[in-house]
Amino acid sequence: MEHRTIAILSPGDMGGGVGAALASHGHDVITCVAGRSQATQARAERLGFRPAADLEALVAEADIVLSILPPESAMDLARDVAAAMRRSGHAPPYADCNAISPETARAIGDLFDGVGAPFIDGGIIGWAPRPGGPPTRFYVSGEAAGHMDVLDGKGISVRRVGAEVGCASAVKMCYASITKGTNALHTAAMTVADALGVGDTVRAEIGESLPAIMKHMRGTIPRLPADAGRWVGEMDEIASTYASAGVTPRFHQGAAEMYRLLDSTPYGRETRETMDTARTLEATISACLQNLPTRDAAE
Repeated sequence: MEHRTIAILSPGDMGGGVGAALASHGHDVITCVAGRSQATQARAERLGFRPAADLEALVAEADIVLSILPPESAMDLARDVAAAMRRSGHAPPYADCNAISPETARAIGDLFDGVGAPFIDGGIIGWAPRPGGPPTRFYVSGEAAGHMDVLDGKGISVRRVGAEVGCASAVKMCYASITKGTNALHTAAMTVADALGVGDTVRAEIGESLPAIMKHMRGTIPRLPADAGRWVGEMDEIASTYASAGVTPRFHQGAAEMYRLLDSTPYGRETRETMDTARTLEATISACLQNLPTRDAAE
């Protein structure tokens, strides 16, 4: 059966983009924004998502539920949705598409065992779907992963990676540990260089010997504060994933600290829609310096 009514929780940047792509291909996209911020409610209305009064009403109509939100909220939402399924007597497939560790994915899957809802472990890589852009990759795993095929080819590339819950989350964790972990390292290095008074020299050397990295840092670091607060939890999940494999979690515990620092700057109040796209790397690092806890303590 092709799923026609797809529930998106929640319509943030990624969830909104996914829902808009699915709606443009004829699917009925529903969501529940009761108790959410005005910005989230306005985004859902702007995108044309059909509102459900509450989670019970949402699961009663949905053919599949996609959970797309910051990882620290994934467990609580899953628990609430499972309870709503029990009350409604309708248990559609539930896909957790959040940046969580394999262990967290399995724990969330356990919530749906007694409800009868097929559980899909998912991991999203790439920007939100947009017209003319490359497909957003949805890695999925678990015995119920086939339910996600309805998304394939609609601004989304669905890729199955195993029959076990946790495989898709492992792909996401390893990938993001490189991308977001590297961006955190770059930010840390530039902050230290400026703190020690050699920032201009270090940037000049990187520009000369590693021009591609310098270009990447100039294009990426000023944009990080808008997302930094959402990525702290992701770094914590990556650290947990590393620890489960017997590898040190300290790389990404440190990355979490750098994203907390970026979020603490005035630029951390920006969103992707409101960020100053003309801001320089130097201005961003200067704001980090002003918010270093060690500097506050020294002063």
